[in-house]
Amino acid sequence: MSTSLANPGVGLAVLCTVMVVCAAVIYRITRLGSPLVVPSAAIRGAVQLAAVSLILAAALAHLWSSILVLVVMFAAAVATSARRARAGWSAGWLALSLGAGVGLVLPMMLLSRVVPLEGVALVPIGGIVLGGAMTATSLAAKRGLDAVEQRWGEVEAGLSLGLTVRDARMEVVRSAAADALLPGLDQTRTVGLVTLPGAFVGVLLASGSAVQAGAVQILVLVGLLLAQTCAVAVTVELVGREAVHRPRHPAV
Repeated sequence: MSTSLANPGVGLAVLCTVMVVCAAVIYRITRLGSPLVVPSAAIRGAVQLAAVSLILAAALAHLWSSILVLVVMFAAAVATSARRARAGWSAGWLALSLGAGVGLVLPMMLLSRVVPLEGVALVPIGGIVLGGAMTATSLAAKRGLDAVEQRWGEVEAGLSLGLTVRDARMEVVRSAAADALLPGLDQTRTVGLVTLPGAFVGVLLASGSAVQAGAVQILVLVGLLLAQTCAVAVTVELVGREAVHRPRHPAV
């Protein structure tokens, strides 16, 4: 029996179109937002995946080109996190957050030889870890900066009591930013019970055993937890120290 899934063709195109239209209609009926949000996101995703598929087919053949792909992915992740944080040029510091997460996890995987130093393994695993770190960084920066804006009176109160700027901001930033770790924790706690994540399913579809699939998935999940924890810890520190900040407009 073939394990092929979602073969490209007319059937796939029709199914995806129908699902996009249904989502757009729900957006419209429930007034969640513009009904064009889903179609535009789907089209953009399809175009990007088509381009990435062609690039990866050539890039994975060489280690140097695989590393170059990861560098481009890292730059895109930094730009995405910066945009979500809405902190202007100061959000460029979030590259440190992503670098802390990925820079610790990937070398550990490679030096242990659990992940071979080959493009076909490095890019998928690196992409998953980077994507998780990006999500955590984006959430931590956004929620941390939102907390500073919404609870600025508490920050000022801390300053009036003699706290440093960092300590005063940390009082409101730390708890808000820590919520960015919840999705990763919940995914790890419920894996196999509520969800079967992509790495697990991917190994099974590639004709691997359930044991192999489980081994790959736990490696990914634990790596994600470490990468996200590092990324959030650095992000909280950056926001606390005002390295990442939003401009405050004087009251009128």
